[in-house]
Amino acid sequence: MYGDSAVRWLYNSNSGRVVSSALVKAPVSVFYGFLQDLPFSRHKIEEFVKNYKIPMEDYLPEEGATKSTPYSSFNQFFIRRFKKGLRDFVAEENKMGAFAEARYFGYDSIKDDQKIPVKGKFLNAKELLGNDQWTETFHDGPLLLARLCPVDYHRFHYPDDGEVIDYYKVDGGYHSVNPIALKAKSDIFSTNIREVTILETKNFGKLAYVEVGAIMVGKIVQSGNLETFNKGDEKGYFLFGGSTVIVIGEKGKWIPSVDITQNTQKGIETYLHLGTEVGTKS
Repeated sequence: MYGDSAVRWLYNSNSGRVVSSALVKAPVSVFYGFLQDLPFSRHKIEEFVKNYKIPMEDYLPEEGATKSTPYSSFNQFFIRRFKKGLRDFVAEENKMGAFAEARYFGYDSIKDDQKIPVKGKFLNAKELLGNDQWTETFHDGPLLLARLCPVDYHRFHYPDDGEVIDYYKVDGGYHSVNPIALKAKSDIFSTNIREVTILETKNFGKLAYVEVGAIMVGKIVQSGNLETFNKGDEKGYFLFGGSTVIVIGEKGKWIPSVDITQNTQKGIETYLHLGTEVGTKS
């Protein structure tokens, strides 16, 4: 797990907790993210690829880059795109495509007493969305939580055709979303900085699409269309740092795939490729 030992120190030791109180503030994470945009940062790429066995043959170079320098900075490497045709979204209309290449937890319904397997704080619409306008719409609905590690593909996508009916930001901190941090601090998903998009989809009703910032995430970028979209279209990306995308649905409209919910009950994340099935229409 990338950064495992550092996260253990930050959240499980007295000295680390003192340091983490500074690191989770916006200026520190934003500045660190800025450093990943500078040309010197590209020198970290080779070692990163080697240490984490990243299959670079799956990815495109930065647009306009040369063969000798495929990425102008670490951030450009970090937001690398898959080659065309490498990740296709499930074609059936009644099946929801995985909106991120990530590790998933899934719940058929989220109630106020529901806890994530790592003993985190309750996952519910009121806390996650931070907006009373949408609390009732998504109360007790299904939820998918996709955790991205720094080694992963860091673009996220729309899971169905539809249109955007609301978009807003929720201020907060930049705590790690590593399971070690979640065990130590129970309210990370509901107190970290978040961007929320409410979608009206063709096959799955309304969806609340929540991008959660994390430690050293310089920025959440909405690179796609925030008006209308098609299944599989890019919605945005995270600059440096692992993070999380959470999708909440309306009660009774769809359910997460059975393998995801069964693994979740055992406290196990399900690693899924972008576009593969994550849910079905009820």
